[in-house]
Amino acid sequence: KESTINEEIDRMRHSATRALFERRDALIVASVSCIYGLGSPEAYHGMMLLLQRGMRIDRDAALRKLVEIQYRRVNTDLERGSFRVRGDVLEIWPSYAEDALRVEFFGDEVEAISRIDTVRGKVLEALVRHPVYPNSHYVTPRETMLRAIETVQLELAARLDELAAEGKLLEAQRLRMRTSYDLEMMQEMGFCNGIENYSRHIDGRAPGEAPFTLLDYFPKDFLLVIDE
Repeated sequence: KESTINEEIDRMRHSATRALFERRDALIVASVSCIYGLGSPEAYHGMMLLLQRGMRIDRDAALRKLVEIQYRRVNTDLERGSFRVRGDVLEIWPSYAEDALRVEFFGDEVEAISRIDTVRGKVLEALVRHPVYPNSHYVTPRETMLRAIETVQLELAARLDELAAEGKLLEAQRLRMRTSYDLEMMQEMGFCNGIENYSRHIDGRAPGEAPFTLLDYFPKDFLLVIDE
């Protein structure tokens, strides 16, 4: 509900959506924020990076995929939603996890996957497979983002004409500057602060059509209990 992201709440939000994709026994306790706008579940699930022991994947291709799904590359300490590379070892701290992931490559083959302690670097568990879900619920393929940018520009032009006709030149200037900055960030980085404001264009929804919410991530046979 706040304009700034609470890191722990954000982790639990990502953990909840991940559990809904992977488990049948997920129990989610949520506030009214569960009906706030969220990105498409199909796009969120479709953009994940699946890592499996023994699979063949180019290491650089894996790094590009992590950047595409909004993970930050760091060279020092790992932070949630970031990754670092040391030789043939890739370490990722998924946005939904309390522990990090260590992926060891041998050439283009994934030799080992481990869950590690983020402070000590100690191996906690050896894994056979691990899906790395996007660091944002609004992650989207490049071609979809470019299409959304075009429709945002069309709506921006219409709104600017409306404000100009009403003599609201200052408001028009502010809207143009803010939206142009956001569009530039979306084009270069695939993300911007407040990207949820453009979710209608990203999802391709019609004006007035309801956005996706957390409820859209549940299977069709889920049980909903509402208090008060």
